[in-house]
Amino acid sequence: MRNYRRILVVLLLFVAGVLMVKPLARLFYPMPYREKIFFYARQNGLDPLLVLALIRTESKFYPLAVSATGARGLMQLMPETAEWVAGKMGLQFNVERLFEPDYNLRLGTWYLAHILREFKGNLPATLAAYNAGSEKVKEWLDGGVWSGSTADLHRVPFPETREFVRQVLRNYSVYRWLY
Repeated sequence: MRNYRRILVVLLLFVAGVLMVKPLARLFYPMPYREKIFFYARQNGLDPLLVLALIRTESKFYPLAVSATGARGLMQLMPETAEWVAGKMGLQFNVERLFEPDYNLRLGTWYLAHILREFKGNLPATLAAYNAGSEKVKEWLDGGVWSGSTADLHRVPFPETREFVRQVLRNYSVYRWLY
């Protein structure tokens, strides 16, 4: 009878642990700004979980984030890029508004969708272009430096870009598993 109780306790603890994995993991992979992210992602034909993964990698959901290179806000948009996107969208541009989640997400999701179309749905190449710029990535692809796949991601010349692509893809996988 004692062994039966021990086995039952161990089994119950195991089941409880398995059931708690996702809820606990969701604490580390949150969905702040969920409604806005889902709205703008869907408006631009993007998977909202991809946008969440990118934001988690770029700014950790801190809307006032500024990178060493000057990228701003949740999606870490460079002011020059954001100004170009705003012009394409017919919106007025104000660099300080890049710290507003709604404005940043509106421009950032449009830009991400634009790059995804530019690279014909190739997600690793799109993410590399989001980080390093489309022209650089086109040079790497056209010059045979990189094939655009994760299999030879080690061939991307910029270590920061390689790590960025890896992190976003990893975060994307976790978000898909959790949600």
